This record gives sequence, C-alpha cells and structure tokens, in this order.
Amino acid sequence: MKKYFALKAVFTLIAGVALVSCGGGGNDYSSTSRGTGWDVTGKNGGFELNTKYKEQETGPGLVFVEGGTFTMGRVKDDPMHDWNNTPNQQHVQSFYIDETEVTNGMYLEMLDWIKGVFPPEDEEYRNIYNGAVPDTLVWRNRLGFNEEMTKNYLRHPAYQNYPVVGVTWIQAVEFSEWRTDRVNELILNQEGYTAKDALANQEAGSTFSTETYLNAPTLAYGGDDEKTRGGKRSESLEKRKTQKAAKQGDGGGEASGLYVTRKDGIILPGYRLPTEAEWEYAALAEVSQREYNAYRGRKKYPWDGQYTRSGKRQTRGDHMANFKQGDGDYGGIAGWSDDGADITAEVMSYEPNDFGVYDMAGNVSEWVADVYRPIVDDEFNDFNYYRGNQYTKNKIGADGMIAVVEADSIVYDTLSNGKTIARALPGEIQQVEVDENETYLRTNFDRSDNRDFRDGDRRSSKYFDNTDQLADNKRMYDSPLHTVESDSLGTLDRQYDQENTRTTLIDNEVRVIKGGSWRDRAYWLDPASRRFYPQDMAKDDLGFRCAMSRVGSKSKKNKRPRN
Repeated sequence: MKKYFALKAVFTLIAGVALVSCGGGGNDYSSTSRGTGWDVTGKNGGFELNTKYKEQETGPGLVFVEGGTFTMGRVKDDPMHDWNNTPNQQHVQSFYIDETEVTNGMYLEMLDWIKGVFPPEDEEYRNIYNGAVPDTLVWRNRLGFNEEMTKNYLRHPAYQNYPVVGVTWIQAVEFSEWRTDRVNELILNQEGYTAKDALANQEAGSTFSTETYLNAPTLAYGGDDEKTRGGKRSESLEKRKTQKAAKQGDGGGEASGLYVTRKDGIILPGYRLPTEAEWEYAALAEVSQREYNAYRGRKKYPWDGQYTRSGKRQTRGDHMANFKQGDGDYGGIAGWSDDGADITAEVMSYEPNDFGVYDMAGNVSEWVADVYRPIVDDEFNDFNYYRGNQYTKNKIGADGMIAVVEADSIVYDTLSNGKTIARALPGEIQQVEVDENETYLRTNFDRSDNRDFRDGDRRSSKYFDNTDQLADNKRMYDSPLHTVESDSLGTLDRQYDQENTRTTLIDNEVRVIKGGSWRDRAYWLDPASRRFYPQDMAKDDLGFRCAMSRVGSKSKKNKRPRN
C-alpha cells in the first residue's frame, strides 16, 4: 500500500513537471512578476499585485449575459414605416442585467433610505425626496376610473413585486447610482473593512459614496475615520503595517494603504441603465440558436417561435407575455384564455428567455441609456454601440483636494416639467466637464458632450462649410425650446415654445425606450422595436431595469487548456 502511494506521488510530480515544461500550464507567476521576476506579494514593503483574483462576483438581482455578435434592428418588413431600426451587425461585451424589472419594493427601499437620511420635513432636503418619488398621477385617465391605482400601486403590499412605473429616465439613473453605493457599502461592511455599525445611524453629512471612497477614502462617511477604518480587517491591516514600519524605522504606515482600492477586486462596478444594444441583445437571447438564419437575426421574440402563445406540449396555448391583444382586450377572456394580468403583472409571471431574464417583452416598456436618433451609426462604431456619452471628471477644489458635495451646498436642477431634483447627493464627488487637458491632440474624442456626434452637431449640418448659416435656427433637429426657471422663492417661470415651424420632437433630452408594455400590441414585443420619450417625463407603462459591466474574461466557462 505504501508502495502504491509512493508511485502515485512520483507520477503526480512527473505529470506536473511535464505540464510546465511543455507549456501546458506556463510558468508560475503567482508570487513573482511576469516582467521583472521581482516579488509581487508585498513582502518587505515591495510592490503588491493581486494574483489570487478569480472573477467578478454577480451583484444582487443580476444575471450574467455572455457577449457576442448579433443583428441589431428589424430584418423583416416594417409595417410602421418608421425606418428607425434598419438591421446592422453589432458586438457587445459580456455584461450583467437585472433578472426582472425594478419593482415597487426595490424602489421603496431607496425612498425609505432617503427619507431617513434626508428628512423631507426639513426644508433643506425636501426636494431630494420629492425629486425621487415616482409620479403616481400617471395612472389618471380623463375617461377612465383608475384612481385606486393612483393611491395604491406604488405603496400597497399587493403590488410590491410589480414593476415600478411613473419614473423618469433621470430618476432611473439616480436609482442606479444609489443602488451601487448601497451594494458596495454592504460588501465592505460584510468583509470587515468598515466599522460594524457603519450601516446604521447615517446622516446627511456622513453617507457613503463608492467613487468618493475609491478616490478620496478619508472623505467617505463625511470624513468619519472610525467608520472607514473601524473594521476588523482594517484594524488588522493597520496593525501589520505599523509593525512593519516600526521594523523599517519609518515611524508608521501610510493611511492610504489601509483602504480597499480597485486593485483589490472587492468593490463591484456601478449599476447603470443598459445601453440599447445590450438590452436588445439580452432580449433576443440567441444563445440557443444554432442555425445561420438565427445568427442573422431571424428571431422574432425573446422566446423561440413566431407566436405569442406557447407551443410546448405542457403549456400549449398559454400566453408568453403581458400585452394588449386588441381593442378593449388587455388580458383575454377570463379563465384559461386569460394572460393573468390586465395592467402590469407580477415579475416572473412568465417564462424567462434563454439568458434567464424575465419580461423582456410586454409588462412594461423600459428605459435604456441611449439618446434617441432615427439611425444607429454602425459605420462609425459596431462595438458596444452607445449614443449619449458626456465625459466628466472629478472637480478639484482650491485646496487641491477632490471636491465633495456638502450637506449645505446641494445643487438642484429644474426640469422642463417644473420638477426639482438634486444634481448630486451629499458625500458624492462633484463632476465637471472634461477640458482641453483631456482632449488635446486626442483622436478618439475631442469634447465633453458627444450626444450630437455625427448626427446633430455642426459637422453633421449641411451648413457646416458656411459659418454664416450656423445660427440656432439652423439646428439639425428643430425641436421645441421650452425653458423653465425657478427663483429664490420657488416660483416657476415657464416659457413655452409657441413657434409653429418646429418639425420634430427629437433632441438631446429624449431617450430610447424598448420592449412592449401591457398597453401595446404584439408588434412592440419585437426586441428590435424602438421608440423615444422625454427623459424627464413618465408613463404608467414605462419602467426600467439595471445592468452592470463585466470586467475580465468574456465568459464564465473554464479556459481552454493550452496545447
């Protein structure tokens, strides 16, 4: 028996040596630099590299979507004659997307947090809460009895797992940023990097911001060092650094080494709205399609088949989505023919697609990140396509430090509908547009605001070569120019554009919405369909879901062994 184990150990050793020598496993650089051979474990005060990182964790509520190429747009006839979704080949990187739409319960969690940290009864913070509350009046109809929905849909527990509606694109973006901070704050606390009670008793001047923690950790939690360095791991790390520094005779370790940084791989990327390309790719879920025609975009719905009812033996005839089937028909005849909903349906009421994502057709239409244009400019870019980039950078104060929004210096914006929202919450880093320091001699971008690029900016205009014609009345998209301003007393001065020469509603403040809703016919269930809506307005059939970028490898599958 001993001889057997001895032989087994020898063969194992030989196999390991053979694997390295033939290049199958490569050299072991788990503790040394691939470039210099120096130690990268951080011992003796040297450079430390995270060589034990495996892959990105999946954030709460998300599912993984492996990226790839697909045909974006409609490859079939366009009965609406919009001609705004002509087919083009696109490639998207791997990403994560919410399993379901954001629900009332999820949104109420944010409202409760805001109410506790920024009490609306306080005049100084009232607009923060008011600016975050969904517009429940979207349910009203001048010839319909929907008043109970106005009162109950958002807050009644019967609807807590229904998709939130009445949210603007701006509110959806704010929710995504709030969600990012709460998820990463919890991760740091559970991993022991912040004080045990850091999540409790938060106040307006001491909230957590992910970007503030990463860029200026001493300013996180309002500069409360006991919270940011009060965790067991932080205390242990500080003790080890102090002991090391004492041995080296330099008097102590640096504070910056006591916080989690990006290179630690602990903090997740931010939650955000998916781009239009990501949303459409996730909705199509062509991972199960092996035919060449499917690769070319022949899939009509998020599910297999050309019909809105199931063709499977056990569920034959069941509805595959929640949509309007005809005039006055929002759910079918009560009983077996009914789709189970008259307005919105509870999330996960229907089968998911092949990515495991629910309700990518029907229930509610969804905001995506993109600014709307009638075309997708695939001639300029066919990789991670997105229109809407507005590049910013962290503001540096007069003292040379990063400028953080203070509780007594919140900046508010007045939207075109008169609603007031906070531009950034206390604890977040103030942002400014990028300038010539970032754009000089660059070939990939030359300005901060790129929403108009190649389709609305001066270079897109037929008057570009004639500077005398480049007046405001020669805008490429002649949309109305409404303005609204608020004085110190809160009185609104609304200036409605009454020009009768306006030819379009398209401008830089309208965003793409995707997917059909409970109010829409089957045509809009096609993931290629696209519409637009002003980013500061809301509807009773419009919601959203979040996404998150994937860092690292494209796939979660094991890497192929090298021969």
